[in-house]
Amino acid sequence: MTVQNILKMGDPRLLRVAQPVTEFDTDALHLLVRDMLDTMEAVNGAGLAAPQIGVDLQLVIFGSDRKNPRYPDRPLVPRTVLLNPQITPLGDEEEEDWEGCLSVPGLRGKVPRWSRIRYQGLDPYGDPIDRTAEGFHARVVQHECDHLIGKLYPMRVRDFSQFGYTEVLFPELADAEDD
Repeated sequence: MTVQNILKMGDPRLLRVAQPVTEFDTDALHLLVRDMLDTMEAVNGAGLAAPQIGVDLQLVIFGSDRKNPRYPDRPLVPRTVLLNPQITPLGDEEEEDWEGCLSVPGLRGKVPRWSRIRYQGLDPYGDPIDRTAEGFHARVVQHECDHLIGKLYPMRVRDFSQFGYTEVLFPELADAEDD
């Protein structure tokens, strides 16, 4: 198990546009995916993007087969490793909901996201992934893919009265290791 250091907001590497993955089913790629999964699980993340650990590639992971203590009331999202993702909104409807981020520890904000999306990309073997998602699943995908274009969720917050410290906004989550 190799848990990687997660970059924090302010690190300029989080603002880069990530490069496409061009080689699939390699030992290096599988090791990177394993390290990302280990890191995400160690810190109770709902997802993790390669740029968050300083790797400049279009690679995100998200989902789990068990409830996440940082988001205890959210539905499960299927564990996914997604490379070179593309997101297409399915309609114009947006939903605002609370988000946190491993790169923005201890804070939460209400963020608008498309309600329904189609996401496409490849798995680590180069096989296609093509899914539709809504609700929390769609939110997680959009959040993680934002990291690939150098965006952190505070950049999408519209109302900063809906942004603050997790321990103040959600004291019941204090033990969920939000930072």
